[in-house]
Amino acid sequence: MATKTFAIRTENHVADLGDLGTLEFVPEILGDEFLDGYSKVQEAQSALGDEKDLAKLDPGVLRSVYGAMRSFLATLMTPESAERFLRFEVIKGGKTVAHFRTREEADAYASELTGAVRVEDKSMRLPDRVMVEMLEWTTELYGGGDRPTGPSSGSSRASRRAGTASKGSSRSKGSTSTAGRSAR
Repeated sequence: MATKTFAIRTENHVADLGDLGTLEFVPEILGDEFLDGYSKVQEAQSALGDEKDLAKLDPGVLRSVYGAMRSFLATLMTPESAERFLRFEVIKGGKTVAHFRTREEADAYASELTGAVRVEDKSMRLPDRVMVEMLEWTTELYGGGDRPTGPSSGSSRASRRAGTASKGSSRSKGSTSTAGRSAR
């Protein structure tokens, strides 16, 4: 009978953002939850196509990619961190009356209220490069990173050794003991 022990993470992962504080991510996530969220990010990124010059891209497309990344990352966070990271406040009469993690939910709630109502994005702002790094980091944490899941036909073969294979012989018939040698 074979036995294999598997490590299950129990402590939160922490993203240290310097003066902005930390964001905590849940220790483990179910595969389908990760894949569902990540597929939305990839779908949004596919709208970018092969264009490398951000100045040529439609700002709406860039916003949707950024929003998909933020939404995906928030699903991996602890509730407290997600609350700080992604927050849309519904404001009526100068006071916050409700808050949501998506703009759509906030807008829907605000549309049901009467009077002067607005929705403000109070989400944590991070540079794009940090968002991308955080996305890559969480992908490694939860998705297995770049580790192969099996043999790859695209892998290169080991290099052949130079020369011919032979059994080496030693001129010395005895062995030299190193124990007890003194430094000269």
